[in-house]
Amino acid sequence: MASTADFRNGMVINFKDNLFVIVEFQHVKPGKGGAFVRTKLKNVRTGHVIDNTFRSGEKVEEVRIEKKKMEYLYNDGTHFVVMDPETYAQIELNEELIGESKFFMKENTEIALFQTEDEIIYIELPTTVNLEVVECEPGVKGNTATNVSKHAVLESGLEVQVPLFINKGDTLKIDTRTGQYIERV
Repeated sequence: MASTADFRNGMVINFKDNLFVIVEFQHVKPGKGGAFVRTKLKNVRTGHVIDNTFRSGEKVEEVRIEKKKMEYLYNDGTHFVVMDPETYAQIELNEELIGESKFFMKENTEIALFQTEDEIIYIELPTTVNLEVVECEPGVKGNTATNVSKHAVLESGLEVQVPLFINKGDTLKIDTRTGQYIERV
């Protein structure tokens, strides 16, 4: 058990039978009444952010999270298979846990698994990934006007807006946080 005095950004707590990460917190001592702690909590499973106020000194259950580096191997149609690079043990992850991250997962990509003692909570991807364009309209020489884009489909199935000079077969750097094109590699 931890008290509100132990709060820190990134701490994971069990609150209302869900796991939440403390995004930010602020200790408040008003002139009248008792002190309290105002927090922003992010649900680790759904990503929803809520505001909550705790009384000063209130006890909460801190949850220990372990971060483990893994390597994504392949998708067998129903599961995403990852491997521990140290022990070579393989783990199957369901599509529900992966979610939209599946569009950024390429074979041999290093990812991080965050897990409690008994379950994997979520995965973290690298900030950027390189993906090949498999479908787009052909680029036209001289089309370098800014802020003009076209639709492209990448090898993972991700659809993005790209500049006009991008062609089928080009490899692009994509931001995994926003899903947007960064540059041609």
